[in-house]
Amino acid sequence: MAEWKHHRQRHVMRPEININPLYAREGEDAVPRFRLAKEGLLPETAYQIVHDELALDGNARLNLATFVGTWMEPEARRLYTESADKNMIDKDEYPQTAAIEDRCLHILADLWHAPNPAGTIGVSTTGSSEACMLGGLALKRRWQQARKAAGKPAGHPNIVFSSAVQVVWEKFANYFEVEPRYVNVTPEAPYLTPEGVLAAVDENTIGVVPVLGVTYTGVYEPVSEIAAALDQLQERTGIDIPIHVDGASGAFVAPFLQPDLAWDFRLPRVHSINTSGHKYGLVFPGLGWVLWREASLLPQELVFDVSYLGGHMPTFALNFSRPGAQVLLQYYNFLRLGFDGYYQVQKACQDVAHHLASRLAALGPFEILTDGSDIPVLAWKLKKRRPSEAGWDLNHLSRVLRERGWQVPAYPLPPSMEDTTIMRVVVRNSFSLDMAELLLDDVRRSVEYLEGLEHPMPDAPHPGKAFHH
Repeated sequence: MAEWKHHRQRHVMRPEININPLYAREGEDAVPRFRLAKEGLLPETAYQIVHDELALDGNARLNLATFVGTWMEPEARRLYTESADKNMIDKDEYPQTAAIEDRCLHILADLWHAPNPAGTIGVSTTGSSEACMLGGLALKRRWQQARKAAGKPAGHPNIVFSSAVQVVWEKFANYFEVEPRYVNVTPEAPYLTPEGVLAAVDENTIGVVPVLGVTYTGVYEPVSEIAAALDQLQERTGIDIPIHVDGASGAFVAPFLQPDLAWDFRLPRVHSINTSGHKYGLVFPGLGWVLWREASLLPQELVFDVSYLGGHMPTFALNFSRPGAQVLLQYYNFLRLGFDGYYQVQKACQDVAHHLASRLAALGPFEILTDGSDIPVLAWKLKKRRPSEAGWDLNHLSRVLRERGWQVPAYPLPPSMEDTTIMRVVVRNSFSLDMAELLLDDVRRSVEYLEGLEHPMPDAPHPGKAFHH
């Protein structure tokens, strides 16, 4: 709060934006910063003001922290511009956009091995966060219905996931009044385990949420092993607990790089899956998907029917108006790449991750935790050193790299492992092998600089909470 006040005070001291006379018309010398001006500006002037401020943002291509896509082909950009005015919720006005959304859902259902792709149900969303909320809400409502039908109380639902889960699930539990049960990760098992799941679930568990590509390290949680453990639990106790797979990143990677891995609707206990079209689906920010293996698994009381062209389109969302452009870009990618194209893009990213991991390990001070063998994400920590050698840490390295434009996060692992700080690189399709070599050169120079300091660097700002991108 103090930092926020500091920034506000600094801005209040500069209540106006001064306009460069080279691109302003006469009289356009300044504009209020925090209130509307009496008169507007020329479009060129307004554009230049915003354009100049954005120069202070980081370079998106050098942002190795985010999973979100930062590059698309010129044809996709043109399609985005042409369709930015389409409102996704107006299915009656934009029936073909709605039809393409439905087409994408069936493509995903087939990709994820739904028993009957034509009989599935799902929806596009603004991102995986909304998709997770919808998946969790369906789990809760189905559990409540089953409890009431059995004449049992339905007032204390819980949901189970690892302590390494993305923050959206903490939000879901808070917003929809479900008790979160965290299974702590450990150095030996830095992911959700079947044993941890069985120790946490009970008859009030609405579902278990394994993550296909943990945010911290990129590893897959063992969905099939968790499903098998829950199958055995049902045989012993009669308690039937469904699985929702958070495939924000991995659901667009595993089908291409690990096609034999059983994590999806091949497992009957997997009721629903979410993913981010704007991550490894390769679309610009603002697109998620959630899909149920069959329509009966989505409680009909949560679905609203919208009529268009004499038919009906089921809708289930937390948002209302939103652009349809991202859905069209997803379909563009499906057409443009096909299965083989997606394989080539994801394999190229994985190859870059493997290369980075091996070269970073060879530098000396780093211990590689993950090398991109699941999703193309690598993570590393500092090797243990003698106190006399501990003049810098990964937070210092992150800060020095940022001086060169690289955004590489350093952050603590989740509870029970929070004493360990790691760095992580997300390899996306815009990050080439040549760019990886440039990063390695800068890491090498940064380490040499830090090792050569005669006095320890001042403490770098440490995040108060784990990194959640």
